[in-house]
Amino acid sequence: MTENTNIWLNGIMGVVVGDALGCPVQFETREEVARHPVTGMRGYGTFNLPEGSWTDDSSLTIALLESIRRTGKIDLDDIMGNFMKWLYDGEFTPYGKSYDIGRGTMQAINRYRKNRKAKKCGGDEEWNNGNGSLMRIMPACIYCTVMETSGIYSDRDAIDAIHSVGGLTHAHIRSNIACGLYFFMVKRILLGEGSLHERMQEGLSQGFTFYESYLADKENLHYYDRLKDLDSFKSLPADKIKSTGYVVDALEAAIWSLITTISFDQALLKAVNLGDDTDTVGAIAGGLAGLYYGYDSIPEEWLSAIKRREWIEDMCRIQE
Repeated sequence: MTENTNIWLNGIMGVVVGDALGCPVQFETREEVARHPVTGMRGYGTFNLPEGSWTDDSSLTIALLESIRRTGKIDLDDIMGNFMKWLYDGEFTPYGKSYDIGRGTMQAINRYRKNRKAKKCGGDEEWNNGNGSLMRIMPACIYCTVMETSGIYSDRDAIDAIHSVGGLTHAHIRSNIACGLYFFMVKRILLGEGSLHERMQEGLSQGFTFYESYLADKENLHYYDRLKDLDSFKSLPADKIKSTGYVVDALEAAIWSLITTISFDQALLKAVNLGDDTDTVGAIAGGLAGLYYGYDSIPEEWLSAIKRREWIEDMCRIQE
């Protein structure tokens, strides 16, 4: 992390741009998207919204970012307060109204509204393994990386924090692991050297090593075994990659899109053209791509379309 690089701007705008690229074709099959491939920002489609519109992925990412920015820490109750403002009041949205709301996320926020127990509101059943925590975890990953480089956090402290933030809505250990592996990739992209592929591999290897000792039961870690060797994973054809709302599929699709391309725009177009949960796969891939390639690598015509761009970018001005 250099003094002249705003890592928050890189990562958050990567998430938002990926989300907005995928928004118009969300829920379309791969075959349907292939008939009119995404080549840049466009409007309408699934939600009948103008180009540059972003969805719940970005809203919840920005809600988390705003809490960290204002409080200077990870405060679970404050974060859930922001999530309630998003769901019930339309804050942190492009148009003053929440939309594209995942079932698990809605249920968790409703539970918190009733009992005000942040550590108890996330669902931990098998079906609570949607990608709704992974899609918004970037601000926590950046924060924890900063805390580690400052000598305040250890890896265990960071993962405990990541799990707590992800678990606000999706508390199953499999979803927690996805967020944790994402954190290790974020950290190595920011602190490592070499190509994006090399940094992601190093991050994943560190993540798997950590979880081997952190977890008493490794069953849920094995769902991510295909990510242990990115050289092998990279060679898989597209028909072996799923891009559904299941957290394992979404993480795999994002990573595959990143390691089979060589630029920000290539990676995101590949991600959203996989079809299905396009906004979220785009957001997950976009965050990592933004951190590695940088804000200046994002096409200006994409950035200029982003709704409330200046407001989001101002939110990213956090003292590092």
